[in-house]
Amino acid sequence: MAPPWVQELHLPHLTVPVTIDAMYPVMPSHPIPVQYGDTLYLSNLDDMIGARVFTPTVYFYQQTTTNSCANSQKPIVKTLQDALADVLVPYYPLSGRLRETSNGKLEVFFGPSQGALMVQAHSDVALSELGDLTAPNPTWEPLIFKFPNEEPYKVLDMPLVIAQITIFRCGGFSLGLRLCHCICDGLGAMQFLGAWAATAKARTLVTNPRPIWDREVFKPRDPPHIQFPHMEFRKIQEGSNLTMSLWETKPLQKCYRITREFQNLIKSLAMPRDGYGCTTFDAMAAHVWRSWVNALDVRPLTYDLRLTFSVNARQKLRNPPLREGFYGNVVCVPCTTSKVSELVNPERLSETTRLVREARLSVSEEYLRSTVDFVDLERPKQLEFGGKLTITQWTRFSIYKCADFGWGRPLYAGPIDLTPTPQVCVFLPEGQDGSGGDSCSGGGSMIVCICLPESAAHKFTQAFMLLDNSKFTH
Repeated sequence: MAPPWVQELHLPHLTVPVTIDAMYPVMPSHPIPVQYGDTLYLSNLDDMIGARVFTPTVYFYQQTTTNSCANSQKPIVKTLQDALADVLVPYYPLSGRLRETSNGKLEVFFGPSQGALMVQAHSDVALSELGDLTAPNPTWEPLIFKFPNEEPYKVLDMPLVIAQITIFRCGGFSLGLRLCHCICDGLGAMQFLGAWAATAKARTLVTNPRPIWDREVFKPRDPPHIQFPHMEFRKIQEGSNLTMSLWETKPLQKCYRITREFQNLIKSLAMPRDGYGCTTFDAMAAHVWRSWVNALDVRPLTYDLRLTFSVNARQKLRNPPLREGFYGNVVCVPCTTSKVSELVNPERLSETTRLVREARLSVSEEYLRSTVDFVDLERPKQLEFGGKLTITQWTRFSIYKCADFGWGRPLYAGPIDLTPTPQVCVFLPEGQDGSGGDSCSGGGSMIVCICLPESAAHKFTQAFMLLDNSKFTH
C-alpha cells in the first residue's frame, strides 16, 4: 500500500529532564581585527523589528562508536568548543554584543563581556524516548538554553551565539543553538553553521566561502525614497476575531509530512488562470492560508486579511551585486491581502495563488532599497500581528548537509516551538536518513508546521488534506 500523500505527525507530550553541568564563554582562538570600544555597522535589514530575535534550532545526533562510551562527553563538547573558537576568528562579529545608539538603531560593539556561550548538559533519557525525530516538538525546549528570567525578544547585551550540548543516556547528543537573527539571515546562518561543522570535522579552520561583513552596502539613500506602501510593517486595526482566537488560549503545534505528489496536486489545482504559471511555494502558501482561515472560522467575511512571507533578495541585487560570503540579512517580507470570503471559497484558490505569486515577484532591488529607507525613517518598534499569517520557508536551506560536525548528518535539524508566535507557519525540509530535502524547489517531501487553537485543529486537518472538498474547481 502506498504511503499517504499527507501524514499528520503526532507530537508526544514529554518531560525531558536536563541537568546543566557547566557554562563558559568561548572566545576567538586567535586575535581578531577589533579592539575594546570598536563598533560595527548593522544595516536596516539587520535591524528590522522582525530580526531582533534569536532563532532557536536543535540538532540530534545518534550514538556512534566515537560518542557511545560514558566518558565521551568531554570529547564531544571539546570538539565543538575548539571548532567554535576557531570559526569565531573569521566570524568575529558573532563574538561581540548588540547595543542601541541614540536613535534606537542597533550596532555591534566590543567591550569587556565578549564571546559565544557554551553550555554543557546531560539528560537521563535516550534519544529513542524523544518521539518522532522528524518534526519539531515544543517539549524539547529544555535542550535550548535560556537565561533565568530572560525577557522575551531580548537581544541587547546577550551572547550572539548560545550553544547547549546535551548528552543523552544512550550516548547520542543534541546541539541546541540560539543564533541572533540581527547578524545573519537563514542563508547566512547556514554559512556560519557549515563553517563551524567543517572546522570540527577537519580539526582545522575551514571557511568556504570566506565570510564578508559589508553591511554598509545597505545604507539608506540620501535622501531616503520610499517607493512602496510596505503593508508588511503597517499597523492595521484588528477588525476580525482571528488574532483573539489564536492568542486567548495556548495553541497546538500541528505538523504534517507532505509528499512531492501532494505538492504537485495542489500546484495543479491552484494554477492561476492568467497563463503565467506559479511555483510550488505559491500554491502551497495559498492552500495553507486558505485552510488556516477556514479552520479559524474568521469573521466578518468582508475583512481583509494579510499574508506575509520571507523572500531572499540576494539574486535581485545588481548595483552592486553582493560579494560571495556575505552572511547578513538580505530578506524582504512582501505582503498580500484578501477578503475572508474570497479566501475560504475553494473556487478562488487559483486567484489566491496569483496574489502570492505577484507579492513574491514584487521583491526587487528597488523594493529592498525602499525597505531600507522605510525602516530608517519609521523604525517600527513592535511586531504587528493583526489579521495576519506569516509563512517562513526553510526548505531551501541545506541545514542537514551543513550540520555534519563529524558524527554524520543530524537525525533532525530545525526549530522546536512555534507556539510563542502562533501566527507563523514554517515549511521545513524532510530529514529522513539525514539527507535533508529541498522541497518547494524540486526535491522530495517537506514538513509543514502551523499553530492552531485546539478547537480548530481538526477542521484545519480536514481542509488541508482536501478532505472537506471532493474536488477543487477553477
